[in-house]
Amino acid sequence: MSGNSATIYSSPNRNSVISQNLTYKDAGVDIDAGAALVERIGAACKATHRPEMLSNLGGFAAMTEIPAGYEQPVLVSGTDGVGTKLKLAIDHDRHDGVGQDLVAMCVNDVLVTGAEPFLFLDYYATGRLDVDTAARVIKGIALGCELAGCSLAGGETAEMPGFYDGDEYDLAGFAVGVVNKPNIIDGSQIRKGDTIIGLPSSGPHSNGYSLVRKVLENQARQADEGLLDALLAPTRIYVRSVLQTLRDQPGAIHGMVHITGGGFYENIPRIFSDDSLAALIDTDSWTWPGVFSFIQQAGNIEHREMLTTFNCGVGFLMMADPTHTEAVLEALVHAGEKPMIIGQVVDATTKPSAGQILVS
Repeated sequence: MSGNSATIYSSPNRNSVISQNLTYKDAGVDIDAGAALVERIGAACKATHRPEMLSNLGGFAAMTEIPAGYEQPVLVSGTDGVGTKLKLAIDHDRHDGVGQDLVAMCVNDVLVTGAEPFLFLDYYATGRLDVDTAARVIKGIALGCELAGCSLAGGETAEMPGFYDGDEYDLAGFAVGVVNKPNIIDGSQIRKGDTIIGLPSSGPHSNGYSLVRKVLENQARQADEGLLDALLAPTRIYVRSVLQTLRDQPGAIHGMVHITGGGFYENIPRIFSDDSLAALIDTDSWTWPGVFSFIQQAGNIEHREMLTTFNCGVGFLMMADPTHTEAVLEALVHAGEKPMIIGQVVDATTKPSAGQILVS
């Protein structure tokens, strides 16, 4: 570089007056608040501890052993967020359930492979760290981990003033599960005639909220408490009931689907390895919860658009060997579910009747 190169950094003007010594807190980042948050959530995180964990909350990284009992362990990982449901929660000071949403969106995805989720990490980013709000959110994450039977191994809290607006925050989650290689469920065993069993959702879960918020905006109305309860009900976690059923009925389940973003039309095709097969779903076989009827009517939304955006009351599907259907249904009921037969695997050339949709 020549001696005439431009100066990249320059000192302050000598005539300027520096009124104070700047600190990180002056820039909007409160390290003490972060420490207070770790202190506040310690007990909730500890309650999710599994024996495989080799490290405690607060270290640089989480260490864990592979759970016992897996002869050919395969690790299964998944990541997701809560989406714009957070905006509704923030606007109405409803922070306690979104942590469970975060866990559910990750562990339900891992579950479709037949894997047992055993490890979870979260990422919480905000413009200004409100310890009370963050503690409510992360305690919800810990509850979700308890429901899923996995450890909240750690996470990251990022205070990013100027990037996020004020107290607004965003969430991301990361789940790790394990499954014996011979027991992986990947849809390759799905056959014509398999029974499609649906498990109820608790509401829209964490999908379609940009459309929900648009409906509310066009209605020019504030959601009342009852509607908020329905819209912000935490996403169901299917881990315990499904894993128990897989143990009780080995080999009976050929494929599973988490009805998440994209609804029925986008998610069901993800598990078909044979293009000649399709799912024939009888949409009249269950009653849509009232919150979906409200969304459809208030937004004047077409039937197909609803089924492409929302779960419409069915959050998880299981494709079962027809000779084992009754036993699977009994096992699910015993595990606390309310299963419904909502369709069948058929040839992709099948013509659906009234009240049915064909998804391939």
